[in-house]
Amino acid sequence: MPSSSPPHLIRFNKPYGVLSQFTPEGRWRGLKDFIDIPGVYVAGRLDADSEGLLLLTGDGKLQARIADPRFKMEKIYWVQVEGVPTEEALAALRGGVQLNDGPTRPARARLLDPPPEVWVREPPIRERKSIPTAWIELAISEGRNRQVRRMTAAVGLPTLRLIRAAIGPHTLDGLAPGTWRE
Repeated sequence: MPSSSPPHLIRFNKPYGVLSQFTPEGRWRGLKDFIDIPGVYVAGRLDADSEGLLLLTGDGKLQARIADPRFKMEKIYWVQVEGVPTEEALAALRGGVQLNDGPTRPARARLLDPPPEVWVREPPIRERKSIPTAWIELAISEGRNRQVRRMTAAVGLPTLRLIRAAIGPHTLDGLAPGTWRE
């Protein structure tokens, strides 16, 4: 590939506290601290307080295909929640939950036991000694603002930590936080 053309697709493990844009804002860092490649753009978003897979590309059609909810590209999240999910809570997530902007599409949801082997987050999440935590794998095919956090809250399980593990066939495999691979 000639050096003048941007890479087709970059997988990036976005750390906590990094925006899904190249320019930093306030206390949040930008992608330019990690990726210095001209001509690539983020395909989709991941909140600064969420971690995990972010895809970047210089191909506008591919970017639209990844980011546009009409294409229903599945995204898989590992969600550490406060409390222990009941089968009823998981069933509610699977059926779609009512949010203030309408019902969500049905999702795939399961308890992750044992929890996923993930890196230590800086800063660490807040944990309360009297309330246990658990990990859920949640797969959705839409991407509303803070949707996963709102879905878990709607079933009584506030999100403490959120990691996107996959977008379609693309995964975090082999990527430490803050690293990327073409």
